[in-house]
Amino acid sequence: MKNITIIIPAFNEADSIDELKLAMEQVVNDNKSYEWEFLLINDGSTDNTLQLMEELSAHDKHYHYIELSRNYGKEIAIMAGLDYAKGDAVIIMDADMQHPISVIPEMLKYWEEGYDDIYAQREKSEESCLKRYTSKIYYSILQKSTNIPIQKDTGDFRLLDRKCIDALKSMRETDRNNKGLFSWIGFKKKGIFYHQNKRQHGKTKWSYYKLINLALTGITSFTTSPLRFASFFGFLISFMAFVYLVYIIIKTIFYGEPVQGYPTLMVTILFLGGIQLIALGIIGEYLSHIFNETKKRPGYFIRRYK
Repeated sequence: MKNITIIIPAFNEADSIDELKLAMEQVVNDNKSYEWEFLLINDGSTDNTLQLMEELSAHDKHYHYIELSRNYGKEIAIMAGLDYAKGDAVIIMDADMQHPISVIPEMLKYWEEGYDDIYAQREKSEESCLKRYTSKIYYSILQKSTNIPIQKDTGDFRLLDRKCIDALKSMRETDRNNKGLFSWIGFKKKGIFYHQNKRQHGKTKWSYYKLINLALTGITSFTTSPLRFASFFGFLISFMAFVYLVYIIIKTIFYGEPVQGYPTLMVTILFLGGIQLIALGIIGEYLSHIFNETKKRPGYFIRRYK
């Protein structure tokens, strides 16, 4: 009998644990032809999420939990889950149960047909219009700037075969963008659509700052296009400055018009200074990734695995 591990990262999700337990019981009852393991990742929660995980593990053999030494973020929590998952395949889900379990049988069906990565695409979401629109722009920019096929409207909710798990485990980078890594490893993929459930308890842990940081990590991890853009823009500005210089010389020599001094000088300095700062910022993003990776620190530490 094949074994399936469901990885569930959680940070301050105590209010969702009861709902999660009921959902996982239904998964077991509806899919009895598989052995199930539920691997809960406590990502440094400050409420009683860990205590509830301990109770689940003590009363139900299906449950195991990992207690990370601190809050590392969802990307690293998923990395830890993949390291400890025992299943022939894993399914990654959110602890808030916004990912519907009704999609799991369809994932298993395509997995049995030979697909290695069955990813769920949001067909309908309760997220704000601003978040959906900015997400659409981000995926469009990322797809146009890289030669890796990027799945749109796709998060971490997916089934991964053991081949994909082993491939992801071999990549130990700490500045992780799992959505990009899922695309980068390749393998045989299949997309299915789902309606994202409304969050019943608590608030989302993804602030706009965290989302922007994740987006920048995704772009700088999978494409060098921003560096090329900075170089191209530098050449363009230099060419425009040369053309303007020729124009000023001709106008002064042949028409005797005085060169505008202070306003022209200030606009030029501020404009070029802004371009230079943007280019330095882009270079700085890439250097920060190099800095973090060259230290070769472990991605995480755990206090307990049970």
